[in-house]
Amino acid sequence: MNIGMIEAAAARLKGHALRTPLLSSPFLDEIAGRRVLVKPECLQQTGSFKFRGGWSAVSALSPEARARGVIAYSSGNHAQGVAQAAREHGAPCVILMPADAPRVKIANTRALGAEVVLYDRATGDRDAIGAALAEDRGLTLIKPFDEPQVIAGQGTAGLEIAEQAAEAGVAGAEVLVPCGGGGLTSGIALALEAKAPGMRVRTVEPEGFDDARRSLASGRIERNARLSGSLCDAIVTPEPGRITFPILARLCGPGLAVTEDQALAAMAAAFARLHVVIEPGGAVALAAALYHPGEIAGDTVIVVASGGNVDAEVYRKALERFAP
Repeated sequence: MNIGMIEAAAARLKGHALRTPLLSSPFLDEIAGRRVLVKPECLQQTGSFKFRGGWSAVSALSPEARARGVIAYSSGNHAQGVAQAAREHGAPCVILMPADAPRVKIANTRALGAEVVLYDRATGDRDAIGAALAEDRGLTLIKPFDEPQVIAGQGTAGLEIAEQAAEAGVAGAEVLVPCGGGGLTSGIALALEAKAPGMRVRTVEPEGFDDARRSLASGRIERNARLSGSLCDAIVTPEPGRITFPILARLCGPGLAVTEDQALAAMAAAFARLHVVIEPGGAVALAAALYHPGEIAGDTVIVVASGGNVDAEVYRKALERFAP
């Protein structure tokens, strides 16, 4: 992985991915005790940053491989990103999804033309199921995070952060990123290493599913004891990736973790102050900025809001319990 791959992905994404802005609110600054700049990837194509990696990976395939089709496994956001990219490239697409994924994500993935295959997150081995389907049908597997072209696509968000921070007069800041397997976090970290070395990336996860935080602390890959049961489903993974973890270990500061209630409160704050919809997993970085200020350094923090694909009842719960 290198900055050249990320810049090449940016060239292929031009005209397809949105250049999401950096948003701010004095109300959020007051809660956090510092300037807060939020990059709303919830406004990205398909409602999350995952479109970047999906397009990068599909567009990098040979015409012959695209014609045979692609397969991906995901709780929903990677699914939709790959499905949209495959549809726009005219490629067949199969998506393996956990049966307990939010209904809106399953419905949206099917609406994008993908064949959805459901499995039990707690008992099924998605890697084995996906590998068998890929071999049986001649499909190219696009992994959700441990895939160089996916990481390169996610890293394009980091290129934008570097440019936008410079435009805002910010040379140094901590950049908080919701972290599952580490594709977005490692891509952004690589981009900022090259383009904005004054920035330091921090992983953010839900408590009880903080494999990246524990792995960064121990220096080796740590696995989550549970693989389901979190509202932050979008960033619940078994462990950091084999490709992503060395990048995280080299470039990221200590990891952060927030409670589900803090994620829900951040969702309500984003709605009230920024007028954007963020899903629980996508809101953990904002939650860390707002409710863990003592664990963050500097007078400015940059936050990635990674996705906005949330079921109505969960969003209603956030607004009813935590609206300012």
